Amino acid sequence: MQKTDPAIFKAYDIRGIYPEQINEDTVYRTAQAYAKFVSPKVVALGRDVRLSGEKLWEAAKNGLVDHGVDVIDVGVISTDMLYFAVANYRYDGGITISASHNPKEYNGMKLVRKDAIPISGDSGIKDIKDMVLAEYAYKSDIKGNVETKDILQDYLDKCLSVIDVKSIQNFKVVANAMFGPAVQNVMKMNLPIELIPLNEVPDGNFPKGQPDPLQEQNREETIELIKEKQADFGVAWDADADRFFLFDQNGRFIPGYYITAFLGEYFVTKNSGGKVIFDARLTWANQEKIRDAGGVPIVNKAGHSFFKERMRQEDALFAGEMSGHFYFKDFFYADNGLIPFLILLQIFSETGKSVAEIFEPYFENYPISGELNSKLSDPSQVKFILDRIEAQYAGSRIDKIDGLSIEFADWRANIRGSNTEPVIRLNVEARSPKVLREKTGEILTIIKG
Repeated sequence: MQKTDPAIFKAYDIRGIYPEQINEDTVYRTAQAYAKFVSPKVVALGRDVRLSGEKLWEAAKNGLVDHGVDVIDVGVISTDMLYFAVANYRYDGGITISASHNPKEYNGMKLVRKDAIPISGDSGIKDIKDMVLAEYAYKSDIKGNVETKDILQDYLDKCLSVIDVKSIQNFKVVANAMFGPAVQNVMKMNLPIELIPLNEVPDGNFPKGQPDPLQEQNREETIELIKEKQADFGVAWDADADRFFLFDQNGRFIPGYYITAFLGEYFVTKNSGGKVIFDARLTWANQEKIRDAGGVPIVNKAGHSFFKERMRQEDALFAGEMSGHFYFKDFFYADNGLIPFLILLQIFSETGKSVAEIFEPYFENYPISGELNSKLSDPSQVKFILDRIEAQYAGSRIDKIDGLSIEFADWRANIRGSNTEPVIRLNVEARSPKVLREKTGEILTIIKG
């Protein structure tokens, strides 16, 4: 029995390098601890396309079955398909073997309980970690059963239920799956669009590097193909297909911040007084668009588990993070990668405007720095840096919902430590590009000083 690396237990999930940090033994014991913690009778178990996924799936299955838990094998899935399976079929919980958008040498586990409610650092991962480190083990007298279930069509039907397919125009769309399942799933929807697929065949080798469209270098071939094919717009997903990304007809990347504000306004216009949740990193566009449309804007700490919890508390219509996670009341208060694509298809069809026309006012009125990451030699430096910035801008409006946010009349910034790596993240927004440049440089100097 190998010793478990406690560093794999993160704020939102379990993640590490295979097999040095996370291996069959660790996954078996984590599944055992999960069974003890949740006390489920039936659990959905899936995996993403990673090469180590099959072995780790088998280890998780054995850990559950040995504990007397029945397992529903839902196969190779997107992460949002796990949420769907657990909530739609009313299982007692679910696990997917996935490391999301991390490089190919990583793998991990995302854990949910009944109703697809996530188990995070402050709602169970620490308890499960303690049991794993204490080498908890249990073998039931009666083993659990394993049943295979194909959930794809039910999942696609659920996603399609949010739009009127007949209203969709014949757009030409470049779609980059980053070697995950997203584009294959879109193809099975038979939408009346001309789809130009890219990296659509699932491949856990991730032959073009880390499968994360948020990294600028990973957008280049999508942008080139949009221009080459003169597409109406482009879309992309990460490898586990729970995050969605958009490009206009010129190949310009549309930040998740702007999509959140745009969709927030759309939902509130249809449901006056509705609540929309967004993260503290960038807020002005969300606050102004949602409030002007008659809705209630709510700022929340970043992270999918924090968002889902707040969605339920507030009975919110919609939520979005600038990272590309979008959450829907009509999808069990969970995030989904296909629904934003479908809703935008319908909106673009109905407005008759190009994607560039729709989003140009956001670029003009809400200029942003983009997320700027500075590596630290030691994560303990974060507090020291935040204290220095707070002292420097003592005259500002300050909040600490997530890291440190400072706000003046013509600019605001959010500075926070990463939950997963020794990095400090900076986001700045301003009323003019000139102020944006000045203040971004000012704060970076303090961070690097």
